Amino acid sequence: MKKLLTISAAFAGLAMAASAQAADIQPAVLYDMGGKFDKSFNEAAYAGAEEFKKASGIDYRDFEIQNDSQREQALRNFAKRGQSPIVAIGFSQANAVEKIAKEFPDIQFAIVDMVVDLPNVRSVVFKEHEGSYMVGMLAAMASQTGKVGFVGGMDIPLIRKFACGYKQGVLAAKPDAEVFENMTGDTGAAWNDPVKGGELAKSQFARGADVVYHAAGGTGIGVLQAAADAGKLGIGVDSNQNALHPGSVLTSMLKRVDVAVYDAFEDARNGRWTSGVTVLGLAEGGVDWALDEHNEKLITAEMKAAVDKAREDIVSGTVKVHDYMADQTCPF
Repeated sequence: MKKLLTISAAFAGLAMAASAQAADIQPAVLYDMGGKFDKSFNEAAYAGAEEFKKASGIDYRDFEIQNDSQREQALRNFAKRGQSPIVAIGFSQANAVEKIAKEFPDIQFAIVDMVVDLPNVRSVVFKEHEGSYMVGMLAAMASQTGKVGFVGGMDIPLIRKFACGYKQGVLAAKPDAEVFENMTGDTGAAWNDPVKGGELAKSQFARGADVVYHAAGGTGIGVLQAAADAGKLGIGVDSNQNALHPGSVLTSMLKRVDVAVYDAFEDARNGRWTSGVTVLGLAEGGVDWALDEHNEKLITAEMKAAVDKAREDIVSGTVKVHDYMADQTCPF
């Protein structure tokens, strides 16, 4: 009996130690270009970290890079301090995450928007095409001219994925609609150029577009401003941007980067950390569209019913939204 009690006490001690170790985390976030207050992609990550801090009482470190050379340096500095898990925001962090994760195999890393195949890395990717399809339907149904636009940030396959899903949704709702498309640039600066974003939106308005969707990070702030100034409609992305110009933002395509960050921190805290690839789409609550007091007057019952039906059809597989990343072509 005494031996059994001793063994039980030993197991209890191990359980308590494991629990303490799981709770004793030092999380960190490395934002991509554009900074944590870009009102879009990075800010969604910041919101997730803040929500975790509020819920758990555990603080976190973060860093806003100013140039590409800081990626490795920031990750290595976090790892040397014992920060874990470290969540890197954006596909551009992939090479740095791969290198530093190999140097620090005992540190937990996560990356959003790219896959890094290492045993201590969690890769979180999204089905942006599904959410873009739904806001494309809304754009087509809201348009009075039958012409809508898309402004992307950096011209990469990921942003083409947004654009293609959007086009498919537009044409599903209005087969004879016309979709204009522009990308801002081919470097990281394309994420933080609101002046250029505004100019591209204005050029699309001049061609007859009356609704423009952006997937351009901080650059998209200029797109939404141009839409408001012109009396047209913009569509936000990543974070809920409806409140930036109430009545002028038709909706926002929500990409739940906040959930990816929160879950990474929470799983590490509770000893549930897993590496590998996590894919978040409509079915998983990873993408959505925003409806609130700032845009409710713009969304008719018919529009809402249409996208609600589209959601059901996409989740069930009845509607297949084309994934540009799968073959890098867009048939629409």
